[in-house]
Amino acid sequence: QLQLVESGGGLVHPGGSLRLSCAASGVTSDPYAIGWFRQAPGKEPEGVSCVDSSGQFTYYADSVKGRFTLSRDNAKNTVYLQMNSLKPEDTAVYYCAADPVGHSRRWYVPTNSYEYDYWGQGTQVTVSS
Repeated sequence: QLQLVESGGGLVHPGGSLRLSCAASGVTSDPYAIGWFRQAPGKEPEGVSCVDSSGQFTYYADSVKGRFTLSRDNAKNTVYLQMNSLKPEDTAVYYCAADPVGHSRRWYVPTNSYEYDYWGQGTQVTVSS
């Protein structure tokens, strides 16, 4: 059972930066992919960025390409989402999620929320002047 804890959210001005962290704990024998999702009030959840279990392959939504960077430190069981040039439309609750993909799919990058089994509690990101 994996537990995920997000941190790093907060209030930032447009154009500013934040770095979100997702720390994983618990026992799993399977390698797992990690995804960041966000949900703004009144909107559908959106996949922001996802990474395979090795950290080699990543996915970015078009809305964040060139501004967000996902990195993975498997030694620390932590995934980071560096968010630069933030815009008011980035305001949302950000969640990280884990998908135990198995060794045969260790390079797979799941991009849909229904593929993920474990979720963190979320961290609020507010971009406002």
